[in-house]
Amino acid sequence: MQDIAAQLHAWHTTGRPFAVATVVRASGSAPRGPGAALAVDAYGEAVGSISGGCVESAVYESCQEALASGTPVLEHFGYSDEDAFAVGLTCGGSLDVFVHPVVPGTSPGLDAAVRLVSSGVPVAVARVVDGPPALLGRTLTVTPDASYGALPHPVVAETRAMLAAGRTGLLPVGDATVFVESYVPPPRLLIFGAMDFAAALARIGRFLGYRVTVCDARPVFATRRRFPDADEIVVDWPHRYLDAEAPRLDARTAVCVLTHDAKFDLPLLERALRLPLAYVGALGSRRTHHDRLTHLREAGLTTAELSRLHSPIGLDLGARTPEETAVSIAAELVAHTRGGTCLPLTTTRGPIHHEQA
Repeated sequence: MQDIAAQLHAWHTTGRPFAVATVVRASGSAPRGPGAALAVDAYGEAVGSISGGCVESAVYESCQEALASGTPVLEHFGYSDEDAFAVGLTCGGSLDVFVHPVVPGTSPGLDAAVRLVSSGVPVAVARVVDGPPALLGRTLTVTPDASYGALPHPVVAETRAMLAAGRTGLLPVGDATVFVESYVPPPRLLIFGAMDFAAALARIGRFLGYRVTVCDARPVFATRRRFPDADEIVVDWPHRYLDAEAPRLDARTAVCVLTHDAKFDLPLLERALRLPLAYVGALGSRRTHHDRLTHLREAGLTTAELSRLHSPIGLDLGARTPEETAVSIAAELVAHTRGGTCLPLTTTRGPIHHEQA
């Protein structure tokens, strides 16, 4: 829903009713995961997507029916259904889609959801998507320090815990099922070393949805003109900046060390590998990597901590240019985050889409 939050907020502000169709469960090779949303307003305008085109027409009709009836509904689309070809979901996956009509001003939880999801503050939206008809569609919206709407107290606590972890998923509550969507600030990508490889990586990192920081101790290189795609440019010693930022980093943060200079690399890696980060990678040759490991062991890092280091950084794509190297690094980062094998799909079996690691 975050992708279409601005449009939903605009409709809501003008008092225009609309229906939101949200993927709450996906399996197999379904094209979009939980949280993907499509919305249709009272005039028939549609925004968003839940399947990349497969079942959009059927879901569009469900939204119009929900708007007319005022009743939420949980729809199932799967390749084993008799009408699989009619709705177009022939990719071998299945989707559960919750269609929820929204009338501005009638639900404190929904009103808060539409207002807050587009605000940039951390927020989680919990909706009853299956269970007793009287509860279906009931919505709770929580932030770290407030809640809007009414659901049992345990749901408030569980939803806030999922928000803290940045998790989206289904939550069983008695004889009902609640779908919790967490909207948190984008994950961070910290790139150390203001050089051409960093500029290319900043560009692709932003494309992947990261908040990108480029840090270098040399002010002549760490400039906005050289890194137009970075969200933030910092002139500081890398290890000192990491120390200052440590309280604000989380398990979604990726660190890429491209400085290729021991006086910068070693104190930085010594700290980064001891933090609960998602990914730590370092540029350099195999010989450089071997020397780094020796120094880091002497600094007291454990075998488990050293095993978290991706070095030489990136996948073996035969990359040479900065842009090719950035693709190599980004591919490894995606594979590590999503649990990919890094093998060609033609050589693997099983689901194409992996559960998030």
